Amino acid sequence: MVQAGNGPESAQLLDSSTLDFSTRNSMTVPGRRAERLTDRIRAELAEIISGELKDPRIGFATVTGVDLSGDLHHARVSVSVLGSPEAQQKSLEGITSASGYVRHQLGLRLRLRRTPELTFVLDHAAEESARLETLLQKLKGEH
Repeated sequence: MVQAGNGPESAQLLDSSTLDFSTRNSMTVPGRRAERLTDRIRAELAEIISGELKDPRIGFATVTGVDLSGDLHHARVSVSVLGSPEAQQKSLEGITSASGYVRHQLGLRLRLRRTPELTFVLDHAAEESARLETLLQKLKGEH
């Protein structure tokens, strides 16, 4: 979860389930442009977060995916962080606090007319797959 907005006055918590960027109800970009842009945004964000952010709160973070709205104005960035839930939350807070810098750098690198507004959310897919793997190993051991 992450706080929405740019300041402490906005205390709305967001989770990956609260943001829906399905393109069914919005204007979409024709062709493969949105898909190519999503891939470029993910690659650039991964480089910016791992190479340029020096916040001590940020641990080993990996950008696992980017969901772009149909009008290209909003992007939900899924980030996987190794460590305890407290360490994950601190890393997400560090990344979120640098979102203005990250967005500015993204705009410089991609040269877009309008850089998407970034919302960072924790991606728990790796944890879920590890949990499922252990459950499958237990079931396999019982039979």
